[in-house]
Amino acid sequence: MNKLDAHYLPPNLQYWQGRSDSAPNERFFQAIQLVDLQQVDMASLTPGLIIIGFACDEGVVRNLGRAGAAEGPSHIRLQLAKLPYISQLPLYDIGDIVCLEQDLDGAQKALGKLLHLCHSHQHKTLVLGGGHETAWGHYQGLKSSYSELSFINFDAHFDLRKSEIATSGTPFYQIAEDKQKLNQPFHYLCYGIQKFANTKTLFDTAKELNVQFVGAQKIHKTDSRWQQSYIDDFINQKRHIYLSICLDVFSSAHAPGVSAPQPMGLAPWQVLPILQYILSSEKVVSVDIVELAPNYDIDEQTARLAGLLAAEVAYAI
Repeated sequence: MNKLDAHYLPPNLQYWQGRSDSAPNERFFQAIQLVDLQQVDMASLTPGLIIIGFACDEGVVRNLGRAGAAEGPSHIRLQLAKLPYISQLPLYDIGDIVCLEQDLDGAQKALGKLLHLCHSHQHKTLVLGGGHETAWGHYQGLKSSYSELSFINFDAHFDLRKSEIATSGTPFYQIAEDKQKLNQPFHYLCYGIQKFANTKTLFDTAKELNVQFVGAQKIHKTDSRWQQSYIDDFINQKRHIYLSICLDVFSSAHAPGVSAPQPMGLAPWQVLPILQYILSSEKVVSVDIVELAPNYDIDEQTARLAGLLAAEVAYAI
């Protein structure tokens, strides 16, 4: 872990607290094992689900969004800790990657190295962001283990911006470019796209890259059976899936504490059945939940939603 020392922070027990009257291992705070990789060898861990925080919003700041997502991982942990844990999978928190002195590239590389380490030891991973710049670091950690990797993103935005510098709006374009260099196909489905949250250039870029997407307006008008059929068409021939959940896919009525709030976004009960359906495919190898900005949240409403989504992932992955 020496190369990660500058960006790596060990897990913190203060985020994993809960009810004193809970039966043993009944809730996340009891089931979680905190692992300091400066002290423990990854090879000694039984394969399970590893939680990693990416405490960074430098990409959001560069993208002129609302800062605060660097505090997202701690707030999601606080809400997740209280929930019932109903999986048999070993559960670990290995700490956070932080962004030092605006060194986004260094933080993303550190996240990638950490994820590569996890997957080389047959773990599945849940990354708690952070801005959606998380995705570029996340991908870097998966690509050597899963050459046939496809992408599903719950998001109001394509995140396909072309820019001289990396931001929270560029990660999937960066991934597309890397896939092209590797002579590998770029299979990307974006679910929940907002018509007025993306420019014509972004829609044109999506078309050039053969990106599949389902708009929020379409989701409002169709039932889950049509949506499941659409998902089937995407995932049936795919081998491994990296799933990203940007909390701004939800309406600001449900998720006010995000980097870019969406008044016309989706309701949780529109997203949850599709999320569960994708996870049931058993093709998802890693998930992230991004763009929680706790300083804009109301009564931890968005953090609670993120915690529930994380619990769904832990149960089904």
